[in-house]
Amino acid sequence: MAAVMTTPRIEMEPAVTRTVQRVAPRSVARRGHRPSAATYWRRRAVAVAVGLAVLVMAGKAGAALGGSPLAVPERRPATPHSVVQAGDSLWSIAARLEPGHDPRPVVDALAAARGSAPLVPGEVVTLPR
Repeated sequence: MAAVMTTPRIEMEPAVTRTVQRVAPRSVARRGHRPSAATYWRRRAVAVAVGLAVLVMAGKAGAALGGSPLAVPERRPATPHSVVQAGDSLWSIAARLEPGHDPRPVVDALAAARGSAPLVPGEVVTLPR
């Protein structure tokens, strides 16, 4: 068996007794207390404004960090080009750049763009627009 030891209980009175009156603060909502409709909608408006601000800032941060843009980039029209082969002339290049069409306007555009520069094999010639 275990031995149980008891000590006498001594009650001591405090030297100074204070009376404290507790008052519940008025601004703290009690449990079960519903805020007014105006307070409810004001809180919702603030929550929506904060959410939108977070979304805008996240979008700006993503764009600043090099994220993909939200809009699809425009595709530029392809400019026809041809690599000059040995023995090519402006007429043969014009026929390759726009097959099935009259080569004279293309030859005139290529001649105006190049000036008097000779054709060099391996050079890339683009059709000016």
